[in-house]
Amino acid sequence: MSKTSHEADVAFIQALAELLREHDLTELQVKREYGQDDSLDVRVSRSAPVQMAAPAQYMTAPAPSAMPAAGAPAAAEIAVDDPAQHPGAVTSPMVGTVYMAPEPDAPAFVSVGTAVTEGQTLLIVEAMKTMNHIPAPKSGTVKRILVEDGAPVEFGAPLMIIE
Repeated sequence: MSKTSHEADVAFIQALAELLREHDLTELQVKREYGQDDSLDVRVSRSAPVQMAAPAQYMTAPAPSAMPAAGAPAAAEIAVDDPAQHPGAVTSPMVGTVYMAPEPDAPAFVSVGTAVTEGQTLLIVEAMKTMNHIPAPKSGTVKRILVEDGAPVEFGAPLMIIE
């Protein structure tokens, strides 16, 4: 390849990297054909931002007058609700777009309070023009739906909670 071709490839790769940042994607793969036996395969990826644990905070014991009244929850009992850590969390097996119904005007597959059986379709994740039905991993009741219809999802993102 000539130097001009090389510079064009570099500009092409930089444009792909910019698309990755602009659309908050984690990976992009493209094959660029130049001719019968000449092509460029490019895979641009970035790791998801690492979430650091908050540093431990050391506090002195509060004065007895500042202690919570009997029956009030102690600070240790109030936990931050992280749906991804919930034992009943259904997570996305792929990057794509969530659809809560089989068709735009059809009712949703499930709603909060719906009893589901193992294997029942909960929603669809569209990836690369393929509609992937996401089945219930276990029987139970839908307690929370964590995504909206038409929303983009990442691999491993919590979709709903079944208990």
